[in-house]
Amino acid sequence: MSGSSLASIRSPSLFDGSAVVVACASVLTVTAVAQTAVRGLVAPMVAVTFGCLIAVGEVVRLRLPDDRVQAPIGLAAALGYALLSHLPHEGRAAHTVLQTVAVTSVGMLVGALPHALAGRATELEGIARRVIVVAGVAAVFRPFVLADDWYAWLDAHPPSCVVLTVLAVLVAWPLEAVLAAGVEASRHAGPFLALLRNELVAFFGIGAAIASTGVLIPLATWEVGLWALPLVIIPLLLAQFAYRRYARIRRTQVQTIRALSRATEVGGYTETGHARRVTELALAIGRELGLSERRLRHLQYAALMHDVGQLSLTDPIPGGATVLLAPEERRRIATLGAEVARKAAMPEEVARIVEAQAEPYRRPHLWEDSSVPLESRIIKVVNAYDDLVGTATTEDARLEALEGLRLGMAYEYDPQVVAALARVLSRSNLIPR
Repeated sequence: MSGSSLASIRSPSLFDGSAVVVACASVLTVTAVAQTAVRGLVAPMVAVTFGCLIAVGEVVRLRLPDDRVQAPIGLAAALGYALLSHLPHEGRAAHTVLQTVAVTSVGMLVGALPHALAGRATELEGIARRVIVVAGVAAVFRPFVLADDWYAWLDAHPPSCVVLTVLAVLVAWPLEAVLAAGVEASRHAGPFLALLRNELVAFFGIGAAIASTGVLIPLATWEVGLWALPLVIIPLLLAQFAYRRYARIRRTQVQTIRALSRATEVGGYTETGHARRVTELALAIGRELGLSERRLRHLQYAALMHDVGQLSLTDPIPGGATVLLAPEERRRIATLGAEVARKAAMPEEVARIVEAQAEPYRRPHLWEDSSVPLESRIIKVVNAYDDLVGTATTEDARLEALEGLRLGMAYEYDPQVVAALARVLSRSNLIPR
């Protein structure tokens, strides 16, 4: 396993979810643009204004702390266009579902051009997901506006129109979550339901601000006109700046922890890349077991820090293999590592995970020890696996390491974690089936 990268523990899948999403969005976009070109734009001034706002939003997109890429302003503007029912001077907003998709997709692609010209990733998958989400919301809402009877009823009952707008935008939440979880499941061959739960939870961050702004845009446009757009967008723009600063702080924190974790390698206490390998494989197992994003983040920090306590040793352990030490010595290293984590102002959960990594998952003649976090059990198993494999690159060495872990499942190593490790490795390029 030495020298492997994160990509090497990603599992091959029967299909590429990202390619499927991009292909579906591409077909939808071509169809929408072709029909709109044939029929012409309805309310062209409104369409161009929203298209420009969507493009600007795509230009100023941001990367969230969990590496998700979002375009809050662009997506909010696209949702607002999909939910637009009334125009101040023109009455009904009569653009169709396909025109909504055409304006959205063209705006997003134009906004992606500066990123492509600058050599940055175009994030086609993210654009494709946003196009499909907007299409879903438009497909739910626009038929009510385009039907004469329904429009007359909504026009006569503004509160009902507001309720329908709110209900329609809620379609974006599960649809975006299903698409994102499906792509991640295809990449990692991970549990779809656990990934879906994480995506649904993630909505309550920047997603809630996007959805609420998407609702406010058509309501404000109904009363004020297109001049309402900058007024409604400004709060979301400020929130985006705050998220960008938060993301930079989080990235700096991770870089600091990674630099601290390398102190054991520089000092000759562990093999080069040990902390990185343990962290990558631990995260793969965490996803396999369905840990939430928050717990995965704590697992990442703790895995990077798991060997820092070795700096207290007078003489380095041969190869840095703590699996060869007596239980008391492993506990002392774990305790010292937890103290370092606390002094570095890391979350208390991280310190507890580091401190409990040396504990067996159960004691002789007793039930499973619930005080040992699952994250600690994961680190214990992965650390032992990497120590047992060492610098070997043969399949036999890896299988022997797994067998050694299975022999310790009575007390030391949690069977569900060992089983998850075996599944992750069997689906990866590390151990062929």
